[in-house]
Amino acid sequence: MKGKVAIMTEPGKLQFAEYELPEAGPGSVLVKVVRTNVCGSELHIWQGHHPTKKSGVMGHEMVGRIERLGAGVETDYAGNPVKVGDRVAAAYFLTCRRCRSCQQGQFHLCENAYKYWTKDAEEAPHFHGSFATHYYIHPDQYFYKVPENVPDAAAASANCALSQVYYGLEKAYVHYGDAVVVQGAGGLGLNACALAKEFGATVIVIDAVPSRLEKARAFGADYLINLQEYDTLEKRVNAVNEITGGKGADVAMELTGVPAAFLEGIHLLRMGGRYVSIGNISPGQLAPFDPGLMTRKSIQIIPVIRYDPWYLNKSLAFLSRTIGKYPFGEMLDADFHLEEIGVALDKSASREITRASIIVK
Repeated sequence: MKGKVAIMTEPGKLQFAEYELPEAGPGSVLVKVVRTNVCGSELHIWQGHHPTKKSGVMGHEMVGRIERLGAGVETDYAGNPVKVGDRVAAAYFLTCRRCRSCQQGQFHLCENAYKYWTKDAEEAPHFHGSFATHYYIHPDQYFYKVPENVPDAAAASANCALSQVYYGLEKAYVHYGDAVVVQGAGGLGLNACALAKEFGATVIVIDAVPSRLEKARAFGADYLINLQEYDTLEKRVNAVNEITGGKGADVAMELTGVPAAFLEGIHLLRMGGRYVSIGNISPGQLAPFDPGLMTRKSIQIIPVIRYDPWYLNKSLAFLSRTIGKYPFGEMLDADFHLEEIGVALDKSASREITRASIIVK
């Protein structure tokens, strides 16, 4: 049997290739991709902004069904029994537990995280990314069984978007009663709204697209700030101050990938506030910054790349608990076929759509 892989030959260009399906080696799992999403990091790669990845197989947010189990694989990483046909979601990176970062307990910074993701599609086992019919889960790559009540459309976003902001919110120690500003109402932002709301926070969302702001309301946002209406930094700061009784937000999250959003974030925070930066992942994209204001306000900057892999399990459990409360299944507002990945990437980059998803048949 053969499977198909979408390969980026250079930024902005795709081609497809077919390969024989590999056997699952010891400790590995081969899954049939059911649904895979276009994440913001894919857009950075597609537009040529990633510092190292300029070609190869893309895709990492996905849900799939187990097709082949390697020797020794009887459970997922939470100890749940697994069998062929079960739906699973996998962290898109490795956690080797042996490198310097892992030995320091910084599992999200594993030095071998992208050991296979960076390989050329010609190199076995070929299915290095989820923009394909199949995906190969390696040893040391955490994966978890998807709860039965969580639909594919919701489960596909658990790896990366939901897990990332879950990790960021906990690193920022969000408490009940905190005011949290979410900059950007894309996939990361919508997930952040629901999580922050469940943490007991007052949620304030800033975005320029009315449809994205309305979707944020469905995900728990208490206040919406439209960049087109509040078109200066001063207006946005005043709006946040008015909502928070003049003190500013306790926590803000940069989830836009726009450098200018980062420099704005510290203005929206109270004295001693915490600022989580997740969206800006492309080095060399610069913006002026006011370090003196950061120091005088004693702002804590919390950059977050990836997440400790067990947050994927926490995210799936969160979805299972709240699936009837928030429209997670509606977060994906445009479906495409595998052969339409290029179109999905382009429409996502132009913000014609909020969250594109690829259904693989």
